[in-house]
Amino acid sequence: MDTIALQWTFLEKLMFRFAFCILFLFMFFFNNGTFPLFYFVGQMQNAIMYKFIPWLGENVFHLPYPITVFTNGSGDTTYDYLVLCFIAVLSVVITLIWSVLDTKRENYNRLYYWITVGVRFYVGLMLINYGLVKVVQLQFPPPNLYRLISTYGESSPMGLAWTFLGFSKGYNLFMGIAELLAGLLLFRRTVTVGAIITLMTTANVMAVNYFYDVPVKIVSTALVVMCLFLLVPNMGRLFNLFFKGAPTVLRTLDAPLIVSGWKRIAKYTLKYLLISFTLVAGITTVISGYRQYGEGAPKSPLYGAYKVDEFKVAGKSNINKWDLLLLQTPEYGGIKDVNGFEHVDISTDTTKKKMTFVFDNDPNTKHHLDYKREGDKLFLKGKLYDDSLTINLTKMKFELIDRKLNWINERPYNR
Repeated sequence: MDTIALQWTFLEKLMFRFAFCILFLFMFFFNNGTFPLFYFVGQMQNAIMYKFIPWLGENVFHLPYPITVFTNGSGDTTYDYLVLCFIAVLSVVITLIWSVLDTKRENYNRLYYWITVGVRFYVGLMLINYGLVKVVQLQFPPPNLYRLISTYGESSPMGLAWTFLGFSKGYNLFMGIAELLAGLLLFRRTVTVGAIITLMTTANVMAVNYFYDVPVKIVSTALVVMCLFLLVPNMGRLFNLFFKGAPTVLRTLDAPLIVSGWKRIAKYTLKYLLISFTLVAGITTVISGYRQYGEGAPKSPLYGAYKVDEFKVAGKSNINKWDLLLLQTPEYGGIKDVNGFEHVDISTDTTKKKMTFVFDNDPNTKHHLDYKREGDKLFLKGKLYDDSLTINLTKMKFELIDRKLNWINERPYNR
């Protein structure tokens, strides 16, 4: 085991001060649900930041539009970029003041250890949460019916990426396991191997976010930087090992000596409580999400996308001819006609063989149609407003989800 030098150079101390400031502030302002207690602290700082950052945008950056959207699922809002700019400038100011006031200290070994602990747990716990939702395909769900009837050209770059990644259960499992291996960061002796694996994982995430216009670029970039930060003590040794073939001994940061027995107990209790809380909360969320909107969520008894073969209207209404009928969940579906796609509340009574339609433009009116199913054929009959309808449909097949893995392919099947 090797330790960090007792005498740091001026440049090392200066760089550390800035790194400490910007890493700490980033983890504080971009907690991203990682440290549970930060949520309550964040509620207090948001009350200030939600006023200060819009003022900064208007009076300092002179933005052409007011900031009214704050941190949300995007992660890359104007507000977020101004917060990032703010903490960068604040880090420079604190570094300069710190350097003026603290000139006699020989090293920051103890502080260096604790900031690495914070970074390790920030990256590790965040990726464990991301890994759990990938294992059961919650982050990248299988393509739904609406996605399957859309063309490639109608997809956004992010939507295309989500379809590609969500298609494969196996690849989701692979990605999930890779991110769960970030748990190696939570233990001091496996930090280096954990940081190497996690660096590859987060670099891939960052690349997808950059090149498919996925709006989590700030956090994904920060994760890559943090992994590199954790590898700094062993960067030269890893270079010698991988590029020169020279034997090496990895450097492990020594934990500060805690003499008091109760403090040691408190340290390990807090550590394993935090890990346990993350796992329990993450698994609970995954189970709940799997049952509510994942693959375990209930589907319509007539689940599928149906192409309209015949559409007859008896009446004087201006009802548009349907092209497609989507039946997704027991209470949700959609209709596509010449005006595009419309989400509709659709419930099915399998006992009475009736379907009930409620349209967004008339939420207080229920329309009932009798149905009959024969194989892939669906027949609807009944009244919609004052018109009598007779609709014949055929369930669509999608090769994307019907084709299975083939170990033997005489020719590439690339349609």
